[in-house]
Amino acid sequence: MFLDLTDNSNHSVYSYLVGGISPRPIAWVSTLSEKGVANIAPYSFFTVASCNPPVLSVTQVNPRDNANKDTLNNLLATKECVVNIVSHSLVDQMNQSCANYPRDVSEFDAANIQRTPSQLVSVPSAAASKVRYECKLREVITISDEPSGGQMMLLDVVGIFLDDTVLVNGYIDPTRLDAVGKMGGDYFSTTKDKFALKRPQL
Repeated sequence: MFLDLTDNSNHSVYSYLVGGISPRPIAWVSTLSEKGVANIAPYSFFTVASCNPPVLSVTQVNPRDNANKDTLNNLLATKECVVNIVSHSLVDQMNQSCANYPRDVSEFDAANIQRTPSQLVSVPSAAASKVRYECKLREVITISDEPSGGQMMLLDVVGIFLDDTVLVNGYIDPTRLDAVGKMGGDYFSTTKDKFALKRPQL
């Protein structure tokens, strides 16, 4: 099968994108609404955009009703968030937090997620997350306003929390972090199985 996306027909490509581009790291993004309601939600369109300066990229795929999700609304209002990394022990709470709760309900409370104050932003962090990136909004780039279109949130990292239990010689040990990734459909992956390859020297 080959899909020609240049013929202007309305192909539904979502499943082919998320099924083939996997596993994807998960940004568990906590924000605060203008009314002070703490929100936390997972996003798997997530990566590092720059190391100097340190910038993360998180993309909202627009819902069918084309309304912004709470995370983006909150980020536009307060300009702050925390990207919490999801270890395997947190997957159930992470999954529960993506339910479609009303805007005035905090996912921290609904999913029984313990929160902790952040250092440099007013947004709370997920206390059990072993790596947390405190961020300020750099900009939002709208790829498309249409349903399933993308809005890319570029986030300046202003501080990083590292739990001592995941560090070995000052570096994050992937086995100790035990992060999970998102695959297609309802599938997730772990990072327990790993191998090393040295970069070739020419």
